[in-house]
Parts: sequence; C-alpha cells; structure tokens
Amino acid sequence: MKNTLLAGLFLLTSYSFYAQRAVNQYDVIKTAQEWKATLSDLEFYILREQGTERPFTSPLLKIKQKGTYVCKACKTPLFKSEHKFDSGTGWPSFDREIKGNVGYGVDYKAGYARSEEYCLKCGGHLGHVFTDGPKNTTGLRHCINGAALAFIPDTK
Repeated sequence: MKNTLLAGLFLLTSYSFYAQRAVNQYDVIKTAQEWKATLSDLEFYILREQGTERPFTSPLLKIKQKGTYVCKACKTPLFKSEHKFDSGTGWPSFDREIKGNVGYGVDYKAGYARSEEYCLKCGGHLGHVFTDGPKNTTGLRHCINGAALAFIPDTK
C-alpha cells in the first residue's frame, strides 16, 4: 500500500514538472478537436503534444529568401529570416526570436531540464533554445521544429 501511494504521489508531482510554463492563458484557445481540424497530424503532434520532427525533414531548411517565420497554428510572427543560420542539427535554427511573441519554460521530457520555446499567442510548442549558437551574435540557438512554422516571404 505504501509503495502504491508513493508511486501515485510521484506520478502526480512528476506530471506537474513535465513542462513548466510561465503563461497559462493564451489569446487563441481551441479544443483538441478544433486544433486537429486545422493542423496536420505532424503539426498537431509538435504544436499541441510537444513532439519533435525527425531532423533534416523540414523543407524550411532550404529557404534562403527574406521573410518571416510565423506560428503554423495562429500565424503569429516568431522569427525573421535574417536571424536564421545553418546549425547543422537538422532543424531550422535562429539566433533570436521576435521579442514579445515567444515564451519560455522548462521541459523535462528528455529526462533533464531544457529550455522550451512556445508561441505566446496560442501556446504551441516550437522547440528549444540552447547556448551553442553563433558567438558573434547572441550565442543562442533557437532549435525549432519546421512543422511548427510557416514562411511568409517579404513582398519588397
């Protein structure tokens, strides 16, 4: 009985530490069914279930033109093309976000603490930020799932 209670307590507390975010309320709120109706299976898995796409599978890796990367779920501008770089990791990488549109939390899904990034407007999971980015700019690598983003080219 004691072991059962301890196991239950562990599950309850570990769930609350699974991913900690500072923001709980978002401007765009939908049910899982509503999200599933507007997102592909992969997009839903990444944005709503905090999944990760396979490396080197995103067509966004090849985009070199100027523009803005927006949240696939709510179209909020998140990253500018001039801050994109080839990290060699297999995921679109940026050295900075568009301020005020990206939130940060702690994610323990990999068994250790990582800095998770999410859209502040809809709460969609984007990826993680690491401190091994370009030293000549911010030193940060925003490692983002391509399926969480859409690219909007500049019109000028």
